[in-house]
Amino acid sequence: MRAARAGPGFTLVELLVALAVFAVMAALAYGGLAAIARTRGALAAEEDAFRDLTRAVATFDRDLREAVARPVVGNVGQTLPAFVGGPGAVEFTRLGFANPQAEPRSNLERVLYELDDGTLKRGNYPVLDRAPNTAPALVALRRNATDLRLRYLDHGNRWWDAWPPPQTSDSTLLPRAVEWRLTTRDYGEIVRVVELVSEWPTAAADAGTVPPPAGSTSP
Repeated sequence: MRAARAGPGFTLVELLVALAVFAVMAALAYGGLAAIARTRGALAAEEDAFRDLTRAVATFDRDLREAVARPVVGNVGQTLPAFVGGPGAVEFTRLGFANPQAEPRSNLERVLYELDDGTLKRGNYPVLDRAPNTAPALVALRRNATDLRLRYLDHGNRWWDAWPPPQTSDSTLLPRAVEWRLTTRDYGEIVRVVELVSEWPTAAADAGTVPPPAGSTSP
């Protein structure tokens, strides 16, 4: 009598070969997925860095265009020019300080820009005319920066490394334009030349806060 034949199945060798092939394919698939994840992470970081740079450039340009001729009182009672800057930092009074809750305050703001420990920072003072302990609140706009350079164009088309120019006693004098250069580790040097508004209409600023332009009349 003949023995019954075993049903269909896999031998031990066939199982081992199948497991080895599956392990190789899984390793290849994991490596591909890991590479895709790394690429997506790098692209997201690059996108965030470029967005931060764009926001920093737009904020700096906007503030400069809104500069107004309003001197302020410093921490020790001295008069600070409406616009004062050097080759590596600048401070000025700007128009357009948002007031969504209609608080009883000015719509002017005193701001400063400086490079501190590889970071472009924007500072704003809580008041225009300061008390002895008044200090700006600083916000980081752009990290990975290596250098910030500014220069200022007067109305005679001469560039200066500091503002106000030497032998200028007018504390309300604004430059005609400002050139600023920010050097970053990832995007190199960004150069901007911003033309300032020479005279804001009197109605655009707080009554009694910003002196009206010469030759103008109050509405």
